[in-house]
This record gives sequence, C-alpha cells and structure tokens, in this order.
Amino acid sequence: TSFSSDTELNHAFARFKELADKKHEIFDEDLVALVSDVRAADAYEKYKLSSLNVTSQTGEVPVAQVTLMVDGVEHKAESEGGGPVDAALKAIEAIVHSESSLELYSVNAITSGTDSQGEVTVRLEKAGRIVNGMGADIDIIIASAKAYVHALNLLDANVQKAHPQV
Repeated sequence: TSFSSDTELNHAFARFKELADKKHEIFDEDLVALVSDVRAADAYEKYKLSSLNVTSQTGEVPVAQVTLMVDGVEHKAESEGGGPVDAALKAIEAIVHSESSLELYSVNAITSGTDSQGEVTVRLEKAGRIVNGMGADIDIIIASAKAYVHALNLLDANVQKAHPQV
C-alpha cells in the first residue's frame, strides 16, 4: 500500500508511533486498521471527532463530553447513557441531530491480547439508506465514536446502499 502524499505518510507514521507507545506488539492487522483510519481521516469529512471524555464509575450513570468539528466549526455536547459507549454516541447525536437509527453495533478485536485494538462497525439507517461506519482504536469507546462519525460522514456524502427490505 502506498500513500498519496507526504502528509498522509507523516500522519500514518505519527499514528504508528502513538499505537506503538500503547501496545507491546504491533501486528499486520494493526497496520491495516491504522492505514484505513488515516485514509478516512485525510479525506474531506463534514464531521471530525476532536475530543472525547467519558466518565464511567460503578454505581454512577456514565457521562460523555464530546467535541466535534462540523464543517470546521467546533461544537461541544455532553450526554448521559446506559454505558460509556451509549453516552458517547448520544453526545455526538446531540450535536448532529442526524435523524438516523442505529441498526448494528459490532465490536471485534483486531489481534489477541488485552492491548488489542478494537474495530467497531456501526450501521446507521436513514430514510431507507444504510451505511456502515468503521473505527479502530485501542480504546473501544474512541473506536465506537470514530465508527459513528464515519457512518455520519457516509450518510452526509450520500453513499447509498439499498435497504434489504425495501
């Protein structure tokens, strides 16, 4: 796989160094996920995740604070949820008001071990259109937010897939 620009290569290398600081071993699958994530991040996107802070504690309702860039303008929101992922996605939704429905949420470990990256797939449906967003990160909550934002960008870009029941 080759990169289309020095900027893309530098971004990938920075992400690789960040991942190497978090994990003991880097596997081929980690690199594939990293390159896919870099390519998605370097493409034009209406929505970009800037920051995510989630508080989850035994006996307390999880709370997420999210900062999202929407067409280059920073927006912040906070939301509670049934769990940390639910709180994060609800905070994103509080900003974008997508009017979509979550049809699928799936998590897979890219490699083995407790320091494995998680790859999240989020399927959103809106007005008969279905999109699948993907996100990967060593933090499953961040991977979930990335996948949700990716799906929102696909909806915005009118990437269409016929609903199987339509």
